[in-house]
Amino acid sequence: MLNSLKGKRIILGITGGIAAYKAAALTSKLTQKGAEVHVIMTASAKQFITELTLQSLSKQRVYSDTFQERDPEAIAHIDLADTADLVLIAPATANIIGKMAHGIADDMLTSTLLAVTAPVMVAPAMNVHMYQHPAVISNMKILAERGIQFIEPGEGLLACGYVGKGRLEEPETIVRVVENYLAQRDSTASGPLKGKKVMVTAGGTIERIDPVRYISNDSSGKMGFAVARAARALGAEVTLVVARTDEAPPQDPAIEIVRASSAQDMYEAVSGRWSDCDILVKAAAVADYRPKESAGSKIKKSGDTLTLELVKTTDILETLGRSKNKQFLIGFAAETGNAEVYAKDKLVRKNLDLIVANDVAVEGAGFGTDTNIVSIYDAGGLVLDLPLVSKDEVARRLMLLAAERTSGAAL
Repeated sequence: MLNSLKGKRIILGITGGIAAYKAAALTSKLTQKGAEVHVIMTASAKQFITELTLQSLSKQRVYSDTFQERDPEAIAHIDLADTADLVLIAPATANIIGKMAHGIADDMLTSTLLAVTAPVMVAPAMNVHMYQHPAVISNMKILAERGIQFIEPGEGLLACGYVGKGRLEEPETIVRVVENYLAQRDSTASGPLKGKKVMVTAGGTIERIDPVRYISNDSSGKMGFAVARAARALGAEVTLVVARTDEAPPQDPAIEIVRASSAQDMYEAVSGRWSDCDILVKAAAVADYRPKESAGSKIKKSGDTLTLELVKTTDILETLGRSKNKQFLIGFAAETGNAEVYAKDKLVRKNLDLIVANDVAVEGAGFGTDTNIVSIYDAGGLVLDLPLVSKDEVARRLMLLAAERTSGAAL
């Protein structure tokens, strides 16, 4: 991997915990990799480590006072925010996480954070019980939903004497995470899907019986999320259409998230963006049938049986397959036997370019897992067989295939 840190301008925010001593090694390692490190310390951080130490290691001025302006031509925290490639808060205390979540700007670091548009990474460090406190968990969730990325703390003996999760991740690991992130971001700018608009569907649709009951399926959304991440990593402009899922969608501000609860919602979301799409990956499990009528209020229990009349939903893949011109269409076939036969039939009937088949009855390939076992087919037959691998690896190989087929270049 090329040195992704060379020439990068990184703001390192250091807050007041005992783990602040590790910031010296972190500053040194980032600087040795060629990064231009600008340290901003909180007042409490200065109780644990000195400005002079960090200035000596970074070879840059260290900031701690919002009002200590030394350049009349620039406002320091705005200038730092405008020119940063990445902001890294390490260690991040419960206090700074709370301030970030609620937009509090009462010092140099928090003021800069409100002005920054670059990606932000947070490496928490605190007592195990603080890390598990509902307020801290809620604040981290708020930040994650805004696209803030977390470098999770390690487990072990903490300075307070407790053993558990809360120890700042080691500087070497933090540097590696930052390197990988910036390398991926740089490759996105020139990846094989650069300039392509990719739409991905994920999760299982829900078809309402009444306000408290619905028909759905076991799709977790993990495969679709993996595809969205892979497409983005390869340079695509990604739209992710999300139904019901077991976890939150990727927290990448560059991925547009569109919510679609029912099969009809998903059809409208996808068809409305279809003409502007280059590649569609239909990883969602869309209900084939829905209740003919959805009750406006909860259906009360009466009698020993309840009869529901179901009607077909719109077959999104088939509809789009009939209307496609320039688009490259990829479907999934989740089966419980004879996956190859059913997948090939579906490929032809729905005019797909590729289909990904998997037998969800096989261990490691079912819904909700982080792994999959798939076979990918085109009109000529088997293209790629993947044994038990991560869903991220399936997604990467699939999107590389799509890039090759849509560009004509060998990968």
